[in-house]
Amino acid sequence: MAAFHSSFEYVLEWWKQLVGESEGKGGKGIFPSSAHYTTDLHSLGQLVQEGTRNLFETFLLVEKSSKVIEVEKDNCDRDGLGYLEGKSLDFINEKAYKGSANAHLEGGVPNLAITLKERSAHNLGQLFYFFERAVAMTGYLSGVNPFDQPGVEFYKRNMFRLLNKPSQ
Repeated sequence: MAAFHSSFEYVLEWWKQLVGESEGKGGKGIFPSSAHYTTDLHSLGQLVQEGTRNLFETFLLVEKSSKVIEVEKDNCDRDGLGYLEGKSLDFINEKAYKGSANAHLEGGVPNLAITLKERSAHNLGQLFYFFERAVAMTGYLSGVNPFDQPGVEFYKRNMFRLLNKPSQ
């Protein structure tokens, strides 16, 4: 999953844990990964664009940001970004999303977007509920119990043994 707003950093981390622990059993499940675009767009975008075709891309977007930040004027245009003067970061991120989503789709990577109207407690609650329900359903459809994590117990048992944790 990729997001263009840094405020979604921990949502992406939560999503990776949810999907990995719920679906990754019995040789099944997708590999959940996250990207913080535009930061990761250059490095991971290359892999998405021309790498092995074993993935799909989900974008997490927000229509209305709580804070508007605009690119300031630089009379010298030292960084060559003068053409962005007066444009908001939301506007720039929207174009980055559209450009990368279209390029990746043309490159053979299916993608979809989940768009929140605004970042609010209500909308985040709906998003969490959506993912929890979707992951439970895909787990059952895949023939795995999405509510246990037997693989996690293996590494924990080994780690505690190596740390000489007393038995309880």
